[in-house]
Amino acid sequence: MKPQYIVPGIFSAVGDLVALQTTREGGVSPAPFGTLNLGRNTEDSAENVRENTALLCRALQIKPERLAGSDQVHGVEVLHARQAGFYTGYDALVTASSDLYLCIFTADCFPVLLCDPENRAVAAVHAGWKGSAGHLVVKTIELMRQRFHSEPGNLLAWIGTGISQAAYEVDLTVARRFPSVHGIESPQEKNKRLLDLGGVNRAQLIEAGVPERQIESSPFCASGDRELFYSYRRDAGRTGRMASIIGLRPR
Repeated sequence: MKPQYIVPGIFSAVGDLVALQTTREGGVSPAPFGTLNLGRNTEDSAENVRENTALLCRALQIKPERLAGSDQVHGVEVLHARQAGFYTGYDALVTASSDLYLCIFTADCFPVLLCDPENRAVAAVHAGWKGSAGHLVVKTIELMRQRFHSEPGNLLAWIGTGISQAAYEVDLTVARRFPSVHGIESPQEKNKRLLDLGGVNRAQLIEAGVPERQIESSPFCASGDRELFYSYRRDAGRTGRMASIIGLRPR
């Protein structure tokens, strides 16, 4: 089976753009990482991850050595990537370089992909609760404005598959980091909340100036759709990672 992935419809009119989120299907990894694990920081073998990456890149017709990613730390640092490679300490990347494909790895956190068609610039954001509490999406858009003259009103945005509100129970200290509209009382425990982290990021995109009609959200849940996606919480940490990738092919 070839690697299986989701292609956001919001970017369909942008020529030369590669944008997607992988599922867990179409790779070589054994259980519990079966099968398309792309996460380097897992208990899966490095050889399997390399083979899965090669299979995916072959399907996308891009070169693995043109990927740019980071060992994510649940922070709010944004990297302007000019060269391929794997960096440390960043949870978002931006670039206006063609033939450079930004990668974010998730297994519950939300990937957010951004494209500025006017200035041919893109971004990939790893939006867990800590990054979202730090308005990482907003910081990323601001760096795109500074470096590439991107206007938020021209951006297209895709909020990929993460853990849905129904499956994401958090304690009150986490819930209070966000506007109350994004949390509801857990039916299981009075002192817990169900957090809509995808909704948080949608609201932040709108706050930053991205028109709502230019934002698309994945309809899936990383936890609930177990046949398609990895979920760190559901699988108690022994699981793989999906990759979300965005970049512009050379003209």
